[in-house]
Amino acid sequence: MILQSETCELETSTGPMRTYVYRPVAAGRYPGVVLFSEIFQQTGPIKRTAALLAGHGFVVAVPEIFHELEAPGTELAYDQAGAAKGNRDKEAKAIAAYDDDARAAIRFLRSYPSCTGKIGSMGICIGGHLAFRAAMNPEVLAGACFYATDIHKRSLGLGMNDNTLDRMAEIRGEMMMVWGRQDPHVPEEGRRLIQSRMSESKIVYTWHEFNGAHAFLRDEGPRYDPALALICYRMVIDLFKRKLGEGLDLGERPA
Repeated sequence: MILQSETCELETSTGPMRTYVYRPVAAGRYPGVVLFSEIFQQTGPIKRTAALLAGHGFVVAVPEIFHELEAPGTELAYDQAGAAKGNRDKEAKAIAAYDDDARAAIRFLRSYPSCTGKIGSMGICIGGHLAFRAAMNPEVLAGACFYATDIHKRSLGLGMNDNTLDRMAEIRGEMMMVWGRQDPHVPEEGRRLIQSRMSESKIVYTWHEFNGAHAFLRDEGPRYDPALALICYRMVIDLFKRKLGEGLDLGERPA
């Protein structure tokens, strides 16, 4: 499936949020996915993840999660300095601003001419946490969260005292939670806490733990596991196809 992309500026309570949109070229309307990045924002691996999803028939919106703190277009490097800057930004942004950004992205996709209005969320690392919180909005029918950080220790955002564990019952869509057993950021006791809270909250979910490190999905660096990533992408696409449906009014594919 041939793709096209564009850049939009979405209005939020903390200023314009640059958002990158990937979608099929072929005419028609497709389900929407909000893709939340790692702390490094829209890097090459995130662009390729967005393109992969769009290539399977989705309109994918990738918001810049630190738009109030970094210049538009900022991509932090996958190095110690980039990680330190991203973590400082993560702790400088209010949790309410993260939630408002998610609502802005959802509204955008629901009104986007090439979208059916059926919405899912996906995220990686901090993005996994943001995708989880995005699913607290009733419009989100499914969410896929990869090694979501900070949920178990309530440490997302300004003040490092988020309420994700307390608000889980607001989730109505189906969730897919993916973890690496060798990930030091979410140890086993943290995973068990999250899973028990999700069960107590009556969330419909699947739970997947693999022998993988943190960032095993990222197709750069020594922790990338291509075989495991392929398995996980297949699961994500199956989830979104099942919960969000296929496209509508689809035209002829370009020759």
